[in-house]
Amino acid sequence: MRYSLLAGLGFALLSACTQTKKEDTAAAVDVHALNQQFIGAWNSRNTTQLDTLLADDVQYLQGESHFSGKSEVSDKWIRETVGTINDLKLSPVSSGNDAATAYEAGTFEVEVVPEDRTQPRGIGEGNFILLWKKNAKNAWKLSYAQLEGLPVRVK
Repeated sequence: MRYSLLAGLGFALLSACTQTKKEDTAAAVDVHALNQQFIGAWNSRNTTQLDTLLADDVQYLQGESHFSGKSEVSDKWIRETVGTINDLKLSPVSSGNDAATAYEAGTFEVEVVPEDRTQPRGIGEGNFILLWKKNAKNAWKLSYAQLEGLPVRVK
């Protein structure tokens, strides 16, 4: 009796571990692919697609600029700068995820196009972190973006 109880308990534990492993694997997200969606939309200046990638409570931070909520981030970060930032490239250094969050951090580089087209173009670079969260509908949305840039240098 004792042997069958222990065997049953062992089988139950093994089944639970196997199921957890399957759930963890199923929950994994490719954060690099999420960021590539964002970069593709940015570089093609697709503001509608960029909006669909933002969480309702998204936060954006760069230097002294801090925008909160989808509307403010979309208006003051995306729409204000998408026309002056070309060829966004990310070079990830660190990433991680669990069932509900995923992040990627590293360095970025962009071409900066001045509003006054008679001025020279520049190169902007710095550090980034993009944090994605799964919403109630199981869709991954950009929840936090932080960019810390160096001064733009003339191209």
